[in-house]
Amino acid sequence: MSFKKETPLANAVFWAARKGNLALLQLLLNSGRVDADCKDSYGTTALMVASYSGHYECARELIMQGAEINLQRETGSTALFFASQQGHNDIVKLLFEFGASTDLQTKEGGTALSAAAQHGHAKVVETLLKNGANAHDQLSDGATPLFLAAQEGHVTVIRHLLASGAKVNHPREDGTAPLWMAAQMGHSEVVKVLLLRGAERDAHRKDGSTALFKAAYKGHTDVIEELLKFSPSLGVLKNGSTALHAAVMGGNIRSVVLLLAANADPVLTNKNNELPRDLTQNERILRLLQTQAVNGSS
Repeated sequence: MSFKKETPLANAVFWAARKGNLALLQLLLNSGRVDADCKDSYGTTALMVASYSGHYECARELIMQGAEINLQRETGSTALFFASQQGHNDIVKLLFEFGASTDLQTKEGGTALSAAAQHGHAKVVETLLKNGANAHDQLSDGATPLFLAAQEGHVTVIRHLLASGAKVNHPREDGTAPLWMAAQMGHSEVVKVLLLRGAERDAHRKDGSTALFKAAYKGHTDVIEELLKFSPSLGVLKNGSTALHAAVMGGNIRSVVLLLAANADPVLTNKNNELPRDLTQNERILRLLQTQAVNGSS
């Protein structure tokens, strides 16, 4: 967290808040020469600094000295946003005691809940939801707290959000659903939870790729195994290719084996009239594809 230098007294207040020096902070505030809401050129306040740094007593002292809870930095961030982002649940609870709002957003649409979800702070997420945070918040690109948690692999956070009504299939503006993102990142436990809670197994992005296609290309075999339990499409997708084509291009032999075992057809061509075998020079993969093609035709 950065802030610009201001008056010497204001700088001292920021320093005390950042370092957790309660005695100095009290001395400065009690002098009557500096306001509890002094701020720098970015709009950063001492309460934001204390909240970000996790210094509960300093945050409480600033509030007792009249610091406004819901002031926003020029980026839109608040003390609650910073405390949530850093996982300081005690400060989050303190801020709620004095009227912190969960509705305030950054310029990108970020809220305290989206920040906590992205960083995996499950206890903070739980506290925010109990205090009225909206599980349907969206960043400017359409990403929800659930999407951000899925991207980062935070299973416990996802469970909290789903229990609060988060929409399991809500995509970003580019069509990317939480399941697709979790599959791309290799978060097999997240994929499992999302599928069990109704995630659309064959939901595709605007480019036509599905979660299975992406996991196959990336070689995330644990994810492939979870997806195959829900019988996803093994045929030609809207992107003009198959998951088997993706696995072959990715070069992960285990991925190819899993898909062939699930009866992926090695003689299906893509939109360029290419067979999976046309996309690799790996001898082991070529033998697997040839064996399956022969067995399938016999």
